[in-house]
Amino acid sequence: MFKGEINQTHYDKLMEIFAGYSDVYNALYRLKTNNEEKLNEIYKKIKQNLIDSYQISPGEIIDKISELSIYNNRYMKSYLAIVKQIVDEYHPNQVNNINMVFNYLFYKEYDIVLKRIWEKSYNDFEDAHYSSDIHHQNTIHRSIMDDDKMSLINFTEREAFDKNQKLKSVLYPFSKRGISLLELCCYHGSVDCFKFLRTKFQSEITPNCLRYSFLGGNPDIMNECLKVQKPDKICMECAIISHNIDFVTFLMNEYNIKIDLELCYKYDNLQSFLVYLDQTNDINTCFAYSPNFHLSSLLEYFISNGADINAKTKDGRTPLHYAALHNYKEIAKILISNGADINVKDENGATHLHYAALYNYKEIAKILISNGADINAKTENGATHLHYAALYNSKETAEILISNGADINAKTKDGETSLHYAALHNYKEIAEILISNGADINAKTKDGETSLHYAAFHNSKETAEILISNGADINAKTKDGRTPLHYAALHNYKEIAKILISNGADINVKDENGATHLHYAALYNSKETAEILISNGADINAKTKDGETSLYYASFYNYKEMAEILNSNKTK
Repeated sequence: MFKGEINQTHYDKLMEIFAGYSDVYNALYRLKTNNEEKLNEIYKKIKQNLIDSYQISPGEIIDKISELSIYNNRYMKSYLAIVKQIVDEYHPNQVNNINMVFNYLFYKEYDIVLKRIWEKSYNDFEDAHYSSDIHHQNTIHRSIMDDDKMSLINFTEREAFDKNQKLKSVLYPFSKRGISLLELCCYHGSVDCFKFLRTKFQSEITPNCLRYSFLGGNPDIMNECLKVQKPDKICMECAIISHNIDFVTFLMNEYNIKIDLELCYKYDNLQSFLVYLDQTNDINTCFAYSPNFHLSSLLEYFISNGADINAKTKDGRTPLHYAALHNYKEIAKILISNGADINVKDENGATHLHYAALYNYKEIAKILISNGADINAKTENGATHLHYAALYNSKETAEILISNGADINAKTKDGETSLHYAALHNYKEIAEILISNGADINAKTKDGETSLHYAAFHNSKETAEILISNGADINAKTKDGRTPLHYAALHNYKEIAKILISNGADINVKDENGATHLHYAALYNSKETAEILISNGADINAKTKDGETSLYYASFYNYKEMAEILNSNKTK
């Protein structure tokens, strides 16, 4: 496998150093047991080799297990049991990236909600009958998962059997278009069922059959698929997910498919990552991606072997970008102490501090700022770190940025301020922070939109009230003459309309084409807002520059109820 003595030394040394780390993830991705004693052994390895040795947070490990379980779903109950042990011992208060359906299954199994934001999806999963059993007993899919050929035969002999049926389930990867019965055999490595379907129905071997065969790991199925389909990059992705290095090197050597380093860290496959290093000796590229494994000593190894501290990935990210992206404070300190450029940008112009602001990583932000980060650096579209903090509701990071001199009124290339972004998503606390620190309440974009326009357009009621109470111009116009009330009428945002009107909005103001708010309500069939406008003195007979009334719009688009509202108020 190894080409040169120097490369072999890298591989051997690093595999020896990180044997425990690699073994844990191999055990998780290759899990093939429901035995409680064996699961306890895996949990002990997680504690020893990930949490204790490398300070990988319990929350991060839960996130990873939730994602990898979809590629080996037959053992979903085992994954849930391991996570339950982590929760019981560490009580993590933050699981940022947990898989949505895993979150639901954990709740169903243990009555514990790991991420409350996903609770709203529970009814959908309930309606879809998702279960940690994956498939219910006495179903054709369960027969295939268990490789129960006799049971499968019984299903195929029923009158209603459809050989072309497809399963749609978020419990399977690469399944948006549905999974055929043969593809299901490949995923689960169910060779007896696979052979039966091929013999009895000549079921088609699809590209997904081959891809799934690298997850299922059955060599007979894989060989049959290789007779029909040529491996592609997704096959390599599945091989990396499988944590079977023989599959990875087979695709690399026989089909010249390159190892994707992003997939190596995405699926925690350090061995494949090091095979790439062995084959290419590309220390700088490997170093650039290496922080994603959360192994400080791996970075130090690359640095000691001459890696460029500011090496970049194909997306222009440096190691420090990834440290900021994942909130790896110790790794960030190592990189900075070795001369990492604090202000280097990725291909979109984002600095490390942009990443910290995006995820509200306060400590990383402080580290970067204290080491000379440009507080007002901009991305390609002109967004500062404060724009990012406002856009993603990163309140604490916003305060840190402001206290360190961030320009409150800096504009993007489209003329948007941070306050525009706060209004966009109704982040009222961010809006208050910005306003209290001198944000221009009536700053306009290139199209002439104020923050109040944004609040009205996106139905951000609370933020609209804050803006108005701080002096926002109720009747401010865009370049085409639209006021915030035009936007409320357009979307039928009744509450926003009431707020604007009660605070002095000119009820009959016109845009550049002469259209009033009532014209907009009629044009977009906003019945309730039309009634509010009329009850507050809107001119029903007002005409546009082309002489069109609101009733004309309602009649033209056959909005009968709107026409009735307008007609019934014409004589009032």
